[in-house]
Amino acid sequence: MRAVRVLVATLTLCLAGCGQDGVEPKQWAKQVCVALTPWRAEIADLTSKAQQQLQAAKTPAQTKTNIVELLSGAEASSEKARAGVDGAGVPRVDDGQQVAERFTASLAKARDAYGNAKRTVSGIPTDNAKTFYGEVGKAFSTLKDEYERSAIDPAHVGPSDLQKAFDEVPECR
Repeated sequence: MRAVRVLVATLTLCLAGCGQDGVEPKQWAKQVCVALTPWRAEIADLTSKAQQQLQAAKTPAQTKTNIVELLSGAEASSEKARAGVDGAGVPRVDDGQQVAERFTASLAKARDAYGNAKRTVSGIPTDNAKTFYGEVGKAFSTLKDEYERSAIDPAHVGPSDLQKAFDEVPECR
């Protein structure tokens, strides 16, 4: 029993003060980029497919279906990327916890922006084409604003050792 108490006390002290917790910057950057690369590709692919489908759509109802599918896919992809970045842990750098939280919060905001737009477009009636397309335009304007507010400035991802890791890791190029 005494050995267990000593082990718990040692672990508690180390976690509080040793500073050795967290993931090495290069490993963290690699895991983050591995999570973000497919997300970026999927968003680009969904956008391309949506443009093709929108050109082929003959009615507001078809357009609505295509847009909702695009937004749903982007929302799901953003959540998958957020979970991947969250799974990367905390980088072992100054303010590593805040850096990790900023990344996951950014992706959560992107996910929520797509989800908000999806719900908005889902609720737009399709009986009047002019009104429908006007409301879709407003939904996408809001999406753009929310998405831009979610972005992390790549020049300021965190401490210089983390920025250096992002610059050096092949998965981030």
